[in-house]
Order: sequence, then structure tokens, then C-alpha cells
Amino acid sequence: MTHTTRWGTAVKALSTLARLYVDDLDRALPALRALTGQEVGLRFPYAGVEVAGIAGFLLVAGSDEALAPFRDVQSTVLVDTLDGLPDFLAAHGGELLSGPNEVPTGRNATVRHPGGVVIEYVEHAS
Repeated sequence: MTHTTRWGTAVKALSTLARLYVDDLDRALPALRALTGQEVGLRFPYAGVEVAGIAGFLLVAGSDEALAPFRDVQSTVLVDTLDGLPDFLAAHGGELLSGPNEVPTGRNATVRHPGGVVIEYVEHAS
């Protein structure tokens, strides 16, 4: 879905990942492999947690303390670029909570939208 503003195209969503918070990736992933019939597409440590992607899920694993800074984020949206995010927020409201930041997969930004939903936007590196 492409969102346009009076300044032009701001953000194009490529896919959405449901975020799942777990205590251990190695225990959580087998059931998702069986459910989806897919293998883990990415897995890496990040900021005190471990992250894995499989099918339409993004798992974030760690202790309750390690997961605390991440739990407010309700979804991850993969986008073609983060460059249009300021225009998108100006047109539709929202607050940039963090970013853009360099992350292992490219760049990310976290936004609180009107109504309170918190979404992580990720632009994968080419």
C-alpha cells in the first residue's frame, strides 16, 4: 500500500510482520517451522535480545528485563524507504520515537501513531 501526501509518496509498505515476544528462540521456532512450513529467514543478536524472522513473524527473544524496551512495539512494517517518513508523519500525525537508526538489516525507525499504536518501520539494506 502506498501512502501519498501533498509532498509526494512518503512510505510504501512492502510487508507486515507480527511481533512475538518469547523467552527462547530455540524453543519457540520449531512450532512456527511446522506451522508455516518455512525456515528461519534471518536471525541475529540486537541490543541485548535475539531476533529471528520466519514467514510473517518477527520473534524477539530475551529475559523480561531485556524485552522491556521492545514490548511497546506492536508490529514491524517493512518499507521501501524511510526517507519519506517525515512527510508521512506530517500528513497523518504521529511521533517519531526513535530513528532512523542503523540496524543489522538496514535502517529502522519507531513511530507512535495517533490512537497510540507503536510501529517499527524497517528499510532493508540492498
